[in-house]
Amino acid sequence: MATSDQQPVLSGELLEEDNEITLVQLCQTCRVEAETVEALVEHGILAPSGKRGSHWCFTAASVKRTQIALRLQRDLDVNLPGAALALELLERIDALEARLRKGDLS
Repeated sequence: MATSDQQPVLSGELLEEDNEITLVQLCQTCRVEAETVEALVEHGILAPSGKRGSHWCFTAASVKRTQIALRLQRDLDVNLPGAALALELLERIDALEARLRKGDLS
């Protein structure tokens, strides 16, 4: 526990985007219930990358998508279909900016 003049110590784990995480890990990382993740899947925000036993697996990139979708809901009151559209547009912008940096906009 940190005292008043100390900053709390944060710990975490770096994930490669192509690493797979389980549904339970995604729920724990994003602090959401499985039902929330199921709703994100139903609206096309997340797509399971496979299964481990009877549970879905997701790429580590799903953590970022989940966090953005939840933030859009919380901060801007965007519904799930709107969050799906916003995420798609943000990803297109990122891809275009990456191409622009490479000089590959032909």
